[in-house]
Amino acid sequence: MGRGEDVTTGPRTGLQERAEPGIPAVSPGTGTAGRSAAGGTPGRVTPDPAGAHGPAARMFAADAASRGLGMTLQAVGEGTASVGMTVTGAMVNGHGNAHGGFLFTLADTAFACACNSYGPQAVGAAADIVFVAPAREGDVLTAHAVERTRFGRSGVYDVRITRDDQVVAEFRGHSRVIRAVEG
Repeated sequence: MGRGEDVTTGPRTGLQERAEPGIPAVSPGTGTAGRSAAGGTPGRVTPDPAGAHGPAARMFAADAASRGLGMTLQAVGEGTASVGMTVTGAMVNGHGNAHGGFLFTLADTAFACACNSYGPQAVGAAADIVFVAPAREGDVLTAHAVERTRFGRSGVYDVRITRDDQVVAEFRGHSRVIRAVEG
């Protein structure tokens, strides 16, 4: 199982995060983005998902809810996906922060793309999120999803939401492959 891309970004403010396989490392640096295989083949990442024809790209194209929130599929590979979103004024709560429900939706969308990257239709069975730092109107967020394990029809995926090089939230989702539903 490939892990897709691993992006390391530049200088951090606040706490330093420990890099985990397949989740973008957040470490001091020059600000230059790079990509490593992180256990997979770099060629498995689709750098231009708009031209992708795989199951995750088809699923995202049909996802009116995520696209309606302005989300974009940035990359998809075996068990991985990156989805971006800009926080709009309609997404801000009474504290002036991005509402947690929108952050959850962003992470859930990246999770859905990652767990559907193989082909059989998968759905979320459970998920939780930890909010690490606030996001505000105008922030450009990216959710990076990576598969941790697949067993039988189940899988476990971690999603890290970042703003530039700062972690905003950590999400863990459990997937389940389902039988195709004929319509």
